[in-house]
Amino acid sequence: MRLLQRLLPHPFLTLLLTVTWLLLVNGYSLNSLVFGFGLGVIIPFVTQPFWPNRPTVKRPVKVVLYILLVLYDIVVANIVVAKIVVFKSNAKRQPNWVTIPLDLRTPEAITTLAGTITMTPGTVTADVSAEGHALLVHCLDAPNPDDVRDDIKQRYERRLMEIFE
Repeated sequence: MRLLQRLLPHPFLTLLLTVTWLLLVNGYSLNSLVFGFGLGVIIPFVTQPFWPNRPTVKRPVKVVLYILLVLYDIVVANIVVAKIVVFKSNAKRQPNWVTIPLDLRTPEAITTLAGTITMTPGTVTADVSAEGHALLVHCLDAPNPDDVRDDIKQRYERRLMEIFE
C-alpha cells in the first residue's frame, strides 16, 4: 500500500492527466494511453513537494455532480450572454461588481469556486481578499447584485463545502 501511495501520490490527478492527454491527442491508441499514464505518474510525483497538505475530497460522487452542474451552467450562460450581446444595447446593460463573502476556508475550494465563476460566461472572478474571505466578481449584466451573490453561494459554494470541508 505504501509503495502504491509513493508511486501515485495523487491518484485522482494521475487519472485526470491521463484522460486529459487522451483528449488532447484526439486518439485512443495503446501508445497514447501508456504515454498519458506516464505523464499522469511523473507530473504528480515531481510536483509532490509543492503539495504539503494534500487536499481531501470527502464525497467523490458530489464532485461528478458538481462538474455536471457547472457544464450545464456554462451551456445556459452561453445562451444568456449571446442574448444579452445580440438583443440588449449597451445603454440597457447593467454591469456590476459583486462581492461574494466566503464561508469556504480551504484554498482548493476557494480556487475551484473562483475558477467556476470565471468559466461561466458573463462572470469573471477579479480578486480574492487577502485573507481569502471574499471574492470580487464582475458580471456582464446584473441588475440585482444580491441575487447574483445569493445564486453563487447557493449553487456553487454550498456544494463545494460538501465536497471539500
